[in-house]
Amino acid sequence: MSKFSDSVERVEPSATLRISDLAGELEAEGKDVVDLSVGEPDFTTPEHIRTEAKASLDRGETGYTPSAGIPDLREAIAHKLREDNGLSVDRDEVVVTPGAKQALFETVFSLVRDGDEVVLLDPAWVSYEAMVKMAGGELNRVTLDASTGFTVGNVDLAEHVSDETRLMIVNTPSNPTGAVFSREELEEIRDLAVDHDFWVISDEIYEEIIYGAEHHSLGAMDSMSGRTVTVNGFSKSYAMTGWRLGYYVAPDGLREQSSKVHSHSVSCATSFAQRGGVAAIDGPQEPVEEMVEAFESRRDTLVDTLADVGVEMPKPQGAFYAFVPVGTDDDAALCEKILQEEHVATTPGSAFGVPGYVRLSYAASEERIVEGVERMSPYL
Repeated sequence: MSKFSDSVERVEPSATLRISDLAGELEAEGKDVVDLSVGEPDFTTPEHIRTEAKASLDRGETGYTPSAGIPDLREAIAHKLREDNGLSVDRDEVVVTPGAKQALFETVFSLVRDGDEVVLLDPAWVSYEAMVKMAGGELNRVTLDASTGFTVGNVDLAEHVSDETRLMIVNTPSNPTGAVFSREELEEIRDLAVDHDFWVISDEIYEEIIYGAEHHSLGAMDSMSGRTVTVNGFSKSYAMTGWRLGYYVAPDGLREQSSKVHSHSVSCATSFAQRGGVAAIDGPQEPVEEMVEAFESRRDTLVDTLADVGVEMPKPQGAFYAFVPVGTDDDAALCEKILQEEHVATTPGSAFGVPGYVRLSYAASEERIVEGVERMSPYL
């Protein structure tokens, strides 16, 4: 039998899912696993969103929708992007997808050609690498400044891009570090994108989960609207991971091409989930604010507990992750050892392109966060 496609053979299985699978096996054996690896809020979707989705089902809205999304949701997203992010966008420029991951895949698959250089700012979310490899691109990985919590900091990005660069992927607030890029750092990226004429994907999925910092959208900056794809969604901000609802905004020519991928792969996002998305944007935002307050308290608990066991690090300014240094570059083996011996699930930094760290998620109660850090403290 012939081998499989080059696209899938270029990609390794997800290291994050391996840890998740091992944790599940231990829990099935009755072990008390403290899960600090999970990448989703541990909150229930707000009631008004669930109520609207139920009402949509009761109205019989169970068929296909327009491929790019229902008009009400696209209009709500466009209005949000104009008011909150400063993007000049109308609803026809919005494509609604089954999750932000699908939005990223469609964009990467449409932009990246065989051999194209794609810059990843490390630590970078694990699926960026896989998407670029499946599309045939070549990775140019740039490790960011650890002393600033992995923002651009003192890294000279100009040394790492050229006229050969096709695409840079920017994620702020960041998974796995919780870093939030300043306006000045994003303006540096903007200047390089203009000078070298490359595309930028701005992954803003964690934009609402931010503490004492300010979020800036690259697509709203001068000269960037025609070269930026803004990706966002509902999974993190509204605790809607299982709803699989995201979106992107792209310039006309690119959107025409990426919409082909969309229509031939997923057809459309789920009808009643889209109605929930309208309720999320147009409804009360207090549940989001309460969730962010809880995450900020948990972040402080995590950082303080790490300090108590001798690990000092800058406080993450966004998302719900901390990227914690450990004493070995074989962090994957360390994470498995911590899971097997101490029953604490973490994620190796090497999965994100920077070995010698573990990602800890504080999407867990403060009590479990303290317990998890104390269990794994001998390894830190």
